[in-house]
Amino acid sequence: MSRHVAREIAFQTLFQYDQGNNGVEPALSALLEDSGLRPALATFSRELVVGTLEKQEELDQVILPYLQHWQFDRLAAVDRSILRLAVYELLYRDDIPSAVSINEALELCKAYNGEESAKFLNGVLDKLIRERADSKGEE
Repeated sequence: MSRHVAREIAFQTLFQYDQGNNGVEPALSALLEDSGLRPALATFSRELVVGTLEKQEELDQVILPYLQHWQFDRLAAVDRSILRLAVYELLYRDDIPSAVSINEALELCKAYNGEESAKFLNGVLDKLIRERADSKGEE
């Protein structure tokens, strides 16, 4: 098992929560139990969910300017959940390289919402990361 599976569980939990189908803890616990993830990966998944939800309002405000002609609430729930998770990783998880966060987000998007959606998310995330790097004076 890998961080990819842990990240997928985090996404599924965030998606279920966004749709109002489940409370966070019951959804996450059920997904983790079914996954058989080892404890360190289960902890990683839980950290992603908790962190993303704690910062959700801030993450939404960060994402909004990069949507170009889209309203946040009109995005597909899959895209919304993946964007929040990816931007949380980009902003708050220094232990995860930006390229890994973006690649994982695109893989999740392709699996759950298709190639076109992944292209859209790639554009949003690429622009966000470039502008943040420019504002820090990075190359």
